[in-house]
Formats: sequence, C-alpha cells, structure tokens
Amino acid sequence: MALLVAALLLIGKGCNRPELTPEQLTLRPGLSTLAIQPDWTELEDYQQTIPRRIFIEQLSKIYSQDEAWRSVIEVHEDYADIRGRGKERLRLRFAKTNSRKKPPRYWRSASELPGVTNLKKAPLSGLRIAIDPGHIGGQWAQMEERWYKGKREGTDVKEGELTLATAKVLERKLEALGAEVWLVRDKLEPVTNLRPADFEPLAIQVLKQRGMKPGGIPLRKESEVLFYRSHEIRRRAQIINTEIKPDIVLCLHFNAEAWGNPGSPQLVARNHLHLLINGTYSAGELRLEDNRFHLLKRLLQRTHDEELPLNRAVAEAMAEETGLPPYIYTTNNARQADSNNRYIYARNLLANRVYHCPVVFLEPYVMNNPEVYQRVVAGDYSNKREIAGKMRKSLIREYADGVTEGLRRYYSQARRQ
Repeated sequence: MALLVAALLLIGKGCNRPELTPEQLTLRPGLSTLAIQPDWTELEDYQQTIPRRIFIEQLSKIYSQDEAWRSVIEVHEDYADIRGRGKERLRLRFAKTNSRKKPPRYWRSASELPGVTNLKKAPLSGLRIAIDPGHIGGQWAQMEERWYKGKREGTDVKEGELTLATAKVLERKLEALGAEVWLVRDKLEPVTNLRPADFEPLAIQVLKQRGMKPGGIPLRKESEVLFYRSHEIRRRAQIINTEIKPDIVLCLHFNAEAWGNPGSPQLVARNHLHLLINGTYSAGELRLEDNRFHLLKRLLQRTHDEELPLNRAVAEAMAEETGLPPYIYTTNNARQADSNNRYIYARNLLANRVYHCPVVFLEPYVMNNPEVYQRVVAGDYSNKREIAGKMRKSLIREYADGVTEGLRRYYSQARRQ
C-alpha cells in the first residue's frame, strides 16, 4: 500500500511522466541512492564502434582512478567483458581500427553541425545549448548550504541566485551568436515537483543502514539532501536527456572556501577558477552498477573527444576574462585532465555523469573572497565600475562574457562553413 501511494504521489502534481519509480525510493544493493535501474541492452547499439586502443586509453587516462577499471572490465584482443547487473556480463566487441561506424547519441559534435554561411557573425548557428544554473537559491539556499549572510542588509550571497542571473545574461549572448538555448531552471524554484517530505521513507532506510535512529533532525537533513543534492539533479538529467537533447550543457557554479558559520562567515584571500569534465571513477564508485553504465555510455559515445577541447577553449577564455589562477586539487578524487591546461580536472560528479552529452562544468570565483563579495554587492551593471581599486565589469557579465568567448572560439574553429 505504501508503495502504491508513493507511486501515485510521484505521477501527480502535473508531471507528464513519473519523476521516480517506487523502486527508486528503496535502497538497492549495488546501485546509487535514487538511481534509475540501467538497461544494459542499450549498450548493444555500441557494438564495434570503438577500437580497443581508444577504449583502454580513455579508461586509463580519463575515466578511472589508477587501474580501478580492471576490477569490473576484462579486456581481450577483440572484445571486453564488462560487469553489468549483478553477476551478468556484457560482451562488447571492439571496432576494427579503420571502422567509421558512428556511435548512437542525441548530441552533435562541432564537426557534425550544419555548415554556416557566415561563421564570423553566427558561429553558434543551430547549436542546441542547455544552460543549467547550479543549485536553487531563494528560500532553498539555506537548506542547500550554498548561502552566507553579507555584512550589508539585503546582500546575502546565494549561489543559486548568482548562477541564475548569469544564465539569463548568457542566454541572450549565445542566442545573438545563433544558438538555440534552453534554461534548465529559469526561476528560484526546484525543477522537481517533489519536496523533502516525499523522500522521508527513503531517508529512514538510509539512516537505519548507517545504524542511526531515523527521526528528528537527522531524518529532516537526510530527506533534504536526497531532495536537493540527488533527485533535483537527476530530474534535470531527465529533462536534458529526454526533452531538450542538447549538443552541450553549460553547468554554471560559483566556488567557495570553507566559511564556517554562514551567519558570521569567514572571508578568505584565495580566488580561483577551474572546470570539471567527467572522469576519475574510484573502485568504490565503479562497484555501483549505475556508475559503470553512465561511464560506459559516455565513453562509447566518444563524449570525451568533444568535451575536452570544448572545455579547453572555455577555460582559456575564462582565464583571460577573469584573470583568475587555477584551483589546485590536493585530493585523489580529481586529476588534471589536460597537461596543457591547468584549469581542467577530471572528476566524477553526478551532473557531468548523468547528462549524456558534453558538459562544461564551471567553478569560477570564491564567493567568500572579499573582492568577490564586493562585486556581488555591486550587482549587475553595464560597462565598468571601480571595485577594490580596479575597473571591472559586473561579476555576472564577466562570467557570461568568458563563457561566450570560449564557445565562439571553439565553434568558429571546429565547425565547417
């Protein structure tokens, strides 16, 4: 009865299709929380589409942390045996070196876009772009823990509001260059129709598994995390992969250093920039069936071949526009993805894993840097103003200009006329 009620709840609230199945509200061995059960038959469409050399090279250099991939994939001369559901194995046959069989996918690389008569004026003509403003903001910012109280009245810093403001400016700039643009989120509200209370049954299971008492503040917190950190992103992926079907996704974020008490935040001198492409799966992550499935789908669609040069162009333009130094990871969950560009790291995030197309995942600026805070207080404006002794564009427009210039450069060079 409880599952039936849950199913009715999830199909309701104006959705054209269920956001979740009852099974997703149950903890399942070998699957990430709230993950969709993979359909491994989809990978049959990728038989003989990738050569052995490229398969091993991208697993080793991009997608796997060290040799973690070997725990779930056995490579032979002509095929690879891949661990699928439970003890099942998928046999993937490699392409011959000279094979030109194109892998099935909904997105197009720059070289596959239609020719453009005026590449200088409209380099993004016909390009389908989804802009994903990170987080939610508004009344949800404190729940997300992407908020701190500013020193001036009415100037609290909320990442979800900054990303949406940037997205709206960026949308206009990209459309002016010929792109078709969708905002995955266009207001300070979740994309999902569900709310934290809908995840309480699953939160109870999670807490019990951890040996914790499922009630009070822990239950509320876990329900909220399942809502905003997991399902909200999965719902965005559902919209991107089944409705928009873009050629690229721009995931907009602002970075931060630890600020302690958000009511009395600590400001820091550091300010930096980096971009994240999908990769560096740990052995623990590869033990989860859905993670393996998404990795393979990205690898077999040859997503990295488009994602890296695209990110390289945007990273170079953002570094020039912002003047920010690269962020340096000191943990092993990310590694530098491009020896010629210190701004790009490979890291396995939910968004850059479950969005099935090239993703540009941006992390510029440290929100609790004093100069960045002054720029947030200044808001959006035309031209330049003096901020901390320098003439600067508004924070929002500088961000949007950097991304726009990176895309303009990449598609001007990579697509055909």
